[in-house]
Amino acid sequence: MPQQNIEVVKRGYEAFSKGDVEAVMSQFDDNLEWVQPGESAISGIYRGKAEFGQYLGRLAEKALAVRPLNFLADGDTVVAFAEVTVGSDMCEDADVYTLRDGKIVRAQIYTDTAMMERVFGRK
Repeated sequence: MPQQNIEVVKRGYEAFSKGDVEAVMSQFDDNLEWVQPGESAISGIYRGKAEFGQYLGRLAEKALAVRPLNFLADGDTVVAFAEVTVGSDMCEDADVYTLRDGKIVRAQIYTDTAMMERVFGRK
């Protein structure tokens, strides 16, 4: 099960890097919860695919790129370590995903919140 969950998360990153929103969305449960920390204009808790789609649209405005570096899994939890680049800014994230029945139901992002505020502005 842990390896299958890693594959779900990997497919999400691959689809995101190709700009394939439909494939990204297919990895998530309809009632997902996405938690983006900090005080940037994109910070907050996004619930459901509609809100998550709006969030993805905000990321696309800045041509944000994410390159996964490593994955760890324990049961229904997958941690992805990734490099995030927006223009000349770069940081590393630890993204924690919770899966149920082969879909991502929750994501908690741990990132450089100061960078996100520089790139996207403050709330």
